[in-house]
Amino acid sequence: MAVQVEEKSIPELAAMLAAGTISSEELVRAHMDRIEALDRKGPKLNSVIAVMPGAIEEARARDADRKRGDVRGPLHGIPILIKDNIEAKGPVPTTAGSTALLNNVTDRDAPLVARLRAAGAIILGKTNLSQWANIRSDNATSGWSSVGGLVKNPYALDRNSCGSSSGSGAAGAASLAAATIGTETDGSVTCPASTNGLVGFKPTVGLVSRTHVVPISHSQDTAGPMARSVTDAALVLTALAGSDPADPATAEADARKTDYAAGLSADYLKGVRIGVLRDRTGNNARVQAVFAGALDWFIAAGAELVEIEESRTGLESLGEAEFKVLMVELKADLNAYLASTPAAVKHRTLKDIIAFNAANAATELAWFDQGLFDLAESQKGLDDPEYIEALAKSKRLAGAEGIDKLMKTHDVRFLIGPSNAPAWVSDLVNGDNGSGPSQSQMPAIAGYPHITVPMGYVAGLPIGLSIIGGAWQDHDVIKAGYAFEQASQARVAPGYASTADAAAEPIQR
Repeated sequence: MAVQVEEKSIPELAAMLAAGTISSEELVRAHMDRIEALDRKGPKLNSVIAVMPGAIEEARARDADRKRGDVRGPLHGIPILIKDNIEAKGPVPTTAGSTALLNNVTDRDAPLVARLRAAGAIILGKTNLSQWANIRSDNATSGWSSVGGLVKNPYALDRNSCGSSSGSGAAGAASLAAATIGTETDGSVTCPASTNGLVGFKPTVGLVSRTHVVPISHSQDTAGPMARSVTDAALVLTALAGSDPADPATAEADARKTDYAAGLSADYLKGVRIGVLRDRTGNNARVQAVFAGALDWFIAAGAELVEIEESRTGLESLGEAEFKVLMVELKADLNAYLASTPAAVKHRTLKDIIAFNAANAATELAWFDQGLFDLAESQKGLDDPEYIEALAKSKRLAGAEGIDKLMKTHDVRFLIGPSNAPAWVSDLVNGDNGSGPSQSQMPAIAGYPHITVPMGYVAGLPIGLSIIGGAWQDHDVIKAGYAFEQASQARVAPGYASTADAAAEPIQR
């Protein structure tokens, strides 16, 4: 009898494994079958670049552990997909979506992957992504890579899955794994999660190791879980979190680490003051209607809402400062990463990658340019006074004068707003044309925790609710996300429609 895994939570799958009604091997094969049916055939989501050849053997080993009574925790025998800018042992390369890295077979686990394995999880495969994590061009189409093609949104196949963790978003929504791992510099966990009807959690920068992950920015990069429920995301984060001697930003991680799935309660929001980012809700009336319904759920959950009308005041130069930081750190950090790759990778610097792209323009530059790569290559370096000033300015504006000030001034514990507008139609010719609300910038730059939780649908397309907290308030943000999730119960499974249903009304519970 076929194993049914669609929409199954990690606790449900763990209970099935514990009861012996399925084995980890059967669970892995069932997810592989879904990848074949939905990603390779059927709607052809293009969300999975590769399945790990050793996944079945790894599942058998976890089954043998279980028979001996050695169960490592709630992720034991559970299949997880990781974004293809994260290294994992085995013969599968880590490509960041570029054919320049097809020989990047490091056969080493990134520390975050090692932590997942130590928790008993099975690394099922690698997900597609926006090439180079969407930092090659400002004319790019999110979700496209020369290795994996264009990711499709499982709620409407002509719609975008957002970047850069687009494959992790689409695969998670389609139940191609129990959960997925994405990475974010600014919005690349939260946007694809919300656009694909998932919970996405961007941790405090430094809670999860970035070692052996193809980088953009050491001051903003982080990996984070993407899942179909807050509980699932919390279970995965518990495994991911921890310090790494090679990543100085993680020095506090062990002291801050906890069981993020503990203490989750539907009553958590009672009496909690929450700041509503009213000036960050966008202009889409249907999104605003969904958000209004979400605010009613917060009130029903016992929260006290505080209107914030001018959250952007004094932050006008934040984007400019962030952009300078990203361009300088991209060159420095990518050069350092490429220097660590195997000898088979002939492209050892950003300059080499730019030359490779030009020489292989029919493949790499078929749809958009590499203007951001060119700009990054022109930067002076990490000792440039302009960079040092921009880094300090961006951190100050996003943190002390941004999130921290807003929460202190209005005496609130969290800030909330719509995570996204409805997914836009993918257009490889013209690039991304999405517009609307986004809450990612301040927490991304400050390095603070940010969760998105499904709050409703517009024309059948998911809309997420963002909850932002202060530094190292990861567990509190997760608890708030869980309480909202329990009040709203908003998520519905994808239907793989060919296009959005313009007549669909916002879904109400």
